[in-house]
Amino acid sequence: MVTAISGPRVLLKQLRETMAEPLASQARLDKIVGLIADNMHADVCSFYVLRDDGALELFATRGLAATAVHMTTLRLGEGLVGLIAAQAEPLSLENAPSHPAFAYRPETGEDPFLAFLGVPVLRAGQTLGVLVVQNRDSHAYGEDEIEAMLTTATLLAEMMSTSDFDALIKPGQDIDLRRPRSFNGTGFSDGVALGQVVLHDPRVVVTNFVAEDTDVELKRLSHALDQMRLSIDQMLSHGDMQSFSDHREILESYRMFANDRGWVDRLTEAINNGLTAEAAVERVQNDTRARMMRSTDPYIKDRLHDLDDLANRLLRVLTGDGGTLGRKELPDNAILVARNMGPADLLEYDRTKVRAVVLEEGAAISHVAIVAKSLGLVAVGQAENVVAMSESGDDIIVDGQQGTVYLRPTPDMIQVYVDKVRLGAKRRAHYLELKDKPAITRDGVEVTLLHNSGIVADLPMLQDTGASGVGLFRTELQFMIASRLPRLKEQVELYSEAIRLVEGKPIVFRLLDIGGDKVIPYLRYEAEENPAMGFRSLRLALDRQGLLRIQIRALLQAANGGPMKILVPMVTDAWEFRQTRLVVNKEVERMRNAGHTVPSKLELGAMIEVPSLLWELDHVLPEADFVSIGSNDLVMFLTAADRGNPRVAKAYDPIALPRLRALKHIVDMARRYNVPLTMCGELAGRTIEALALLAIGMTRLSMSPPSIGPIKEMILGLELAPIRNSISAALLEGANGPQIRDLLLDWAGRQGLVI
Repeated sequence: MVTAISGPRVLLKQLRETMAEPLASQARLDKIVGLIADNMHADVCSFYVLRDDGALELFATRGLAATAVHMTTLRLGEGLVGLIAAQAEPLSLENAPSHPAFAYRPETGEDPFLAFLGVPVLRAGQTLGVLVVQNRDSHAYGEDEIEAMLTTATLLAEMMSTSDFDALIKPGQDIDLRRPRSFNGTGFSDGVALGQVVLHDPRVVVTNFVAEDTDVELKRLSHALDQMRLSIDQMLSHGDMQSFSDHREILESYRMFANDRGWVDRLTEAINNGLTAEAAVERVQNDTRARMMRSTDPYIKDRLHDLDDLANRLLRVLTGDGGTLGRKELPDNAILVARNMGPADLLEYDRTKVRAVVLEEGAAISHVAIVAKSLGLVAVGQAENVVAMSESGDDIIVDGQQGTVYLRPTPDMIQVYVDKVRLGAKRRAHYLELKDKPAITRDGVEVTLLHNSGIVADLPMLQDTGASGVGLFRTELQFMIASRLPRLKEQVELYSEAIRLVEGKPIVFRLLDIGGDKVIPYLRYEAEENPAMGFRSLRLALDRQGLLRIQIRALLQAANGGPMKILVPMVTDAWEFRQTRLVVNKEVERMRNAGHTVPSKLELGAMIEVPSLLWELDHVLPEADFVSIGSNDLVMFLTAADRGNPRVAKAYDPIALPRLRALKHIVDMARRYNVPLTMCGELAGRTIEALALLAIGMTRLSMSPPSIGPIKEMILGLELAPIRNSISAALLEGANGPQIRDLLLDWAGRQGLVI
């Protein structure tokens, strides 16, 4: 008859001492399974490890045949051990051979053993192996024994991540923890990057697993929980969280988990079994994550990220880890991996060392994607579960064109992509050769190519691309990365530096476009149910005219007597544009009265990105010196599809008939009033979309710098007239005609265009 276990606390201390002993790797593992068997009063203790080929290999045993070690294997899902590994759940049986999943391996000599208890060895919710105890006599293992085994498995998972464990692995094999993995996401910017993972929000690494004093650990847990709950309550009581918002919903989820009695009870139980407070958090989070990952309920899966974030918050409180190390110390080929991040977060990193960005969420026209593209970084989003699978320092390949991420790639895969990088370098050299060639189609249509920008760091790229100037300089990025409102002098310095770097080429400064998904941390906002359609951009500027006047004053001073182009964002109504011009005129008059030099030529333009303005163009165009289309917001509002929501953002083709008709209307109206028109949205930087814009008569395109080369190459090989005629006919035919994208692809094939 099996007697009670000696206690997990005693066992954990014995295991910690064994790990510190100067033993060979196999001898140490053999001693560990022996200690577990003795503590559990079991006749057998066996440890199976999940290999990278999906096989569970017997790595150590006490009680089964020693010759079976490193010889016996089970497939994932095969036998009781395979079942535990696949389901990531403990399994306790009084009569194991009678279970339908039982798979007999004669070489192990396990015939006499009836009672069976197996638990998964987990890390970040992923199964690394299975720990098993068996007894000759039929025996119902109790909750305390299961809990003791799960606690022990936490320590084994940590041991498996150490280099010492590598000595146990056969040449040519590896454990599943380090298996190459691939993720199919969405490419935000083209290109290929090879490098090392840098987790944007690195998981706290637990180094102290065994509790010296459980009472002390329980007090530490209680104090940390109180601190975390207070922090969440304070954030929820903040003025900008008083009504419904996405941020409030997330924090409410945090508060629900933080006050969940069952969660706290499991943490307490893990400490009572001998773990430190932080090890208990990791242990419980591993178990919970494994269950949630395997759930078919979409709501449960959506809450997985919330629980991950909450556990990491609690670990940071317990360890005092601020989590900023990853941002300060970067490898030379850093690839940032994150659940999500904002453009300000990205700009905090040393841009000379970052090669790519990989996100679990995001959309191709989110602001972080736009900034990444502007910086020339490869970017992929919607790579599900990549954060949990990654460790800082892992090798990684990011293929922006395919939207694919390869984690811990094989040498063959690395070689393939090294060759692709070399080919990409040749293409960039080819584009460099095109930089001084005018962008003129084969039938003589001249196209003006411009940069979109938001930071002075990418302005020198004008010399590499041969672009005619900057069609859009986003001034809000300076505000988003600052810890306080930039003063007049700081704004003047930024705009002056931008003007200096373009070396006489035209540059269009867009006034501050904040609100919606571009949050300025030091400005107070009231929470809004739909921020994209709320108090943002020009609405905010006209309401807080002090902010608007200071920026206009800074731009006028930065001109230093030269020309100045100012673009007014998100004009919804003609009167808003008139109001902005009044503010500009007052600031010009103020400069004259103060004896300062005003710009030699001041032009004020309107940005067309709200559909209502399409029916007021006859009022705005006579008063505007130029206009620009912001296709990102315009397409979003035309389709009522949030551009930051990947489930709907890609559901509508931006150059399909309804959207292209709207764009053609703007082109026709601008031509009627003889007002220069530029496309500044992301459409301009994608070859097939740019072809659609040229086909409806648009000849000024502003895009991220890396897009200039491919767009120019397409233009140089293009005979535009027949395509214009074909698209005009399709727009007239309407729904009965061909799909616009299919028609353009057919023309591209006929003309041999590189698309």
